[in-house]
Amino acid sequence: MNDETKLDLPADHSLLLLDDDAAFRTRLGRALTARGFVVSAVATVADALDISRLNPPAFAVLDMRLEDGNGLDVVNDLHKRRPDCRVIMLTGYGNIATAVAAVKAGAVDYLAKPADADDVVKALLALPGSAPNPPDNPMSADRVRWEHIQRVYELCNHNVSETARRLNMHRRTLQRILAKRAPH
Repeated sequence: MNDETKLDLPADHSLLLLDDDAAFRTRLGRALTARGFVVSAVATVADALDISRLNPPAFAVLDMRLEDGNGLDVVNDLHKRRPDCRVIMLTGYGNIATAVAAVKAGAVDYLAKPADADDVVKALLALPGSAPNPPDNPMSADRVRWEHIQRVYELCNHNVSETARRLNMHRRTLQRILAKRAPH
């Protein structure tokens, strides 16, 4: 970090990490700790709101959809208590409407899962108004499609028929896709 970057950032490096995926939350929390952040990792909106009330962090990385609510509620609460908090929204359900909602709520960036720790740090430390660089190794179209199918399948509680209906896909085609490994 150069001196210009430090001018616009909060003095402390406390960070709230909210994600209901335990494995992802643990990995990202460790990676952010290794990069100098003091991470408080939680799985629920209620726990995140408690941290916001007791000790609002300088940074936050929040999942959009959680079992007990929406990460956007946490963004609003954080900005009431600490207006300089820099928030990044993460989601596996990326679309234009949720990205716009996140930015309107006060998030400085919006990243699709699975997000790399380096991308998260770049987004957290980016100067206001700076455009992000394109990814060095973007996901292939096949991988993006596969990820989307997996998310819809999870939302349908692993019900193949319901997933196929929502994706407007034949059930047998979906079963073949689910039986394969993820593309690179």
